[in-house]
Amino acid sequence: MGRITVHLHGKTKDKASATLIEMYVKRLEQRSIRCVTHPGKTTPQSYVTQLLSMSGELVLMDEGGLLESSIPFSKRVERWGLSTGDVHLAIGPAEGWPKDEHITDLLRLSLSPMTFPHELASVMLVEQLYRATEISRGSGYHKA
Repeated sequence: MGRITVHLHGKTKDKASATLIEMYVKRLEQRSIRCVTHPGKTTPQSYVTQLLSMSGELVLMDEGGLLESSIPFSKRVERWGLSTGDVHLAIGPAEGWPKDEHITDLLRLSLSPMTFPHELASVMLVEQLYRATEISRGSGYHKA
Protein backbone atom coordinates (compact mmCIF):
# COMPACT_ATOMS: atom_id res chain seq x y z
CA MET A 1 0.00 0.00 0.00
CA GLY A 2 1.18 3.48 -0.80
CA ARG A 3 1.71 6.08 1.84
CA ILE A 4 0.30 9.58 1.59
CA THR A 5 2.33 12.33 3.21
CA VAL A 6 1.28 15.96 3.55
CA HIS A 7 4.13 18.46 3.59
CA LEU A 8 3.61 21.86 5.19
CA HIS A 9 6.12 24.68 4.87
CA GLY A 10 6.78 26.34 8.21
CA LYS A 11 5.27 25.98 11.64
CA THR A 12 1.70 27.20 11.96
CA LYS A 13 1.76 30.37 14.08
CA ASP A 14 -1.98 31.02 14.29
CA LYS A 15 -3.29 29.05 17.28
CA ALA A 16 -6.74 28.38 15.83
CA SER A 17 -5.27 27.04 12.58
CA ALA A 18 -2.69 24.98 14.47
CA THR A 19 -5.45 23.41 16.60
CA LEU A 20 -7.49 22.47 13.54
CA ILE A 21 -4.47 21.05 11.70
CA GLU A 22 -3.53 19.01 14.76
CA MET A 23 -7.08 17.64 15.09
CA TYR A 24 -7.27 16.50 11.45
CA VAL A 25 -3.70 15.18 11.43
CA LYS A 26 -4.53 12.95 14.43
CA ARG A 27 -7.58 11.63 12.58
CA LEU A 28 -5.56 11.07 9.40
CA GLU A 29 -2.83 9.15 11.23
CA GLN A 30 -5.47 6.50 11.93
CA ARG A 31 -5.90 6.27 8.13
CA SER A 32 -2.14 5.95 7.45
CA ILE A 33 -1.83 9.52 6.17
CA ARG A 34 0.93 11.47 7.86
CA CYS A 35 1.90 15.10 7.99
CA VAL A 36 5.41 16.57 7.99
CA THR A 37 6.22 20.20 8.74
CA HIS A 38 9.35 21.55 7.09
CA PRO A 39 11.22 24.42 8.72
CA GLY A 40 9.89 27.75 7.51
CA LYS A 41 13.39 29.17 7.45
CA THR A 42 14.26 27.18 4.33
CA THR A 43 14.08 29.05 1.05
CA PRO A 44 11.35 28.09 -1.41
CA GLN A 45 14.03 26.66 -3.71
CA SER A 46 15.60 24.47 -0.99
CA TYR A 47 12.10 23.31 0.02
CA VAL A 48 11.43 22.22 -3.58
CA THR A 49 14.83 20.51 -3.76
CA GLN A 50 14.04 18.60 -0.56
CA LEU A 51 10.61 17.56 -1.90
CA LEU A 52 12.03 16.43 -5.23
CA SER A 53 14.60 14.23 -3.46
CA MET A 54 11.88 11.99 -1.99
CA SER A 55 10.77 8.81 -3.71
CA GLY A 56 7.23 8.68 -5.03
CA GLU A 57 4.88 11.11 -6.72
CA LEU A 58 4.99 14.78 -5.75
CA VAL A 59 1.73 16.74 -6.04
CA LEU A 60 1.85 20.49 -5.56
CA MET A 61 -1.09 22.34 -4.07
CA ASP A 62 -1.49 25.42 -6.23
CA GLU A 63 -4.40 27.83 -6.77
CA GLY A 64 -3.88 27.43 -10.52
CA GLY A 65 -4.03 23.63 -10.35
CA LEU A 66 -6.75 21.14 -11.20
CA LEU A 67 -10.03 21.72 -9.37
CA GLU A 68 -11.90 18.66 -8.11
CA SER A 69 -14.97 18.34 -5.96
CA SER A 70 -14.82 16.16 -2.85
CA ILE A 71 -16.11 12.93 -4.43
CA PRO A 72 -13.55 12.75 -7.29
CA PHE A 73 -10.84 13.82 -4.84
CA SER A 74 -11.83 10.96 -2.50
CA LYS A 75 -11.49 8.50 -5.39
CA ARG A 76 -8.02 9.92 -6.14
CA VAL A 77 -6.99 9.58 -2.48
CA GLU A 78 -8.32 6.00 -2.44
CA ARG A 79 -6.24 5.14 -5.56
CA TRP A 80 -3.17 6.68 -3.96
CA GLY A 81 -3.70 4.60 -0.83
CA LEU A 82 -4.06 1.40 -2.84
CA SER A 83 -1.06 2.04 -5.08
CA THR A 84 2.39 0.72 -4.30
CA GLY A 85 4.10 4.11 -4.56
CA ASP A 86 4.21 6.96 -2.10
CA VAL A 87 2.43 10.25 -2.76
CA HIS A 88 3.60 13.56 -1.34
CA LEU A 89 1.11 16.46 -1.23
CA ALA A 90 2.90 19.74 -0.65
CA ILE A 91 1.55 23.09 0.44
CA GLY A 92 3.94 25.66 -0.94
CA PRO A 93 5.67 28.42 0.89
CA ALA A 94 3.69 31.59 1.57
CA GLU A 95 5.49 33.24 -1.36
CA GLY A 96 4.19 30.55 -3.71
CA TRP A 97 6.07 27.94 -5.71
CA PRO A 98 9.28 29.13 -7.35
CA LYS A 99 9.49 29.24 -11.14
CA ASP A 100 11.59 26.08 -11.43
CA GLU A 101 11.82 23.96 -14.56
CA HIS A 102 11.97 20.79 -12.41
CA ILE A 103 8.43 21.29 -11.13
CA THR A 104 6.59 22.57 -14.19
CA ASP A 105 5.34 19.11 -15.22
CA LEU A 106 4.16 17.98 -11.78
CA LEU A 107 0.48 17.43 -10.99
CA ARG A 108 -0.96 20.51 -9.34
CA LEU A 109 -4.22 20.42 -7.42
CA SER A 110 -6.18 23.45 -6.29
CA LEU A 111 -8.29 23.79 -3.18
CA SER A 112 -10.01 26.78 -4.78
CA PRO A 113 -9.36 29.39 -7.45
CA MET A 114 -9.45 31.94 -4.62
CA THR A 115 -6.32 32.88 -2.73
CA PHE A 116 -6.15 31.88 0.95
CA PRO A 117 -3.58 32.52 3.64
CA HIS A 118 -0.95 29.79 3.72
CA GLU A 119 -2.07 28.43 7.09
CA LEU A 120 -5.75 28.31 6.11
CA ALA A 121 -4.85 26.37 2.95
CA SER A 122 -3.07 23.85 5.20
CA VAL A 123 -6.22 23.44 7.32
CA MET A 124 -8.33 23.02 4.18
CA LEU A 125 -6.03 20.35 2.74
CA VAL A 126 -5.95 18.16 5.85
CA GLU A 127 -9.73 18.53 6.26
CA GLN A 128 -10.31 17.53 2.63
CA LEU A 129 -8.06 14.51 3.05
CA TYR A 130 -10.02 13.50 6.14
CA ARG A 131 -13.28 14.06 4.23
CA ALA A 132 -11.95 11.90 1.37
CA THR A 133 -11.22 9.03 3.73
CA GLU A 134 -14.66 9.35 5.31
CA ILE A 135 -16.36 9.34 1.89
CA SER A 136 -14.45 6.15 1.02
CA ARG A 137 -15.53 4.59 4.33
CA GLY A 138 -19.15 5.53 3.68
CA SER A 139 -19.53 7.47 6.92
CA GLY A 140 -22.03 10.29 7.34
CA TYR A 141 -19.30 12.98 7.60
CA HIS A 142 -19.79 14.14 3.99
CA LYS A 143 -23.37 15.37 3.73
CA ALA A 144 -23.57 16.39 0.05
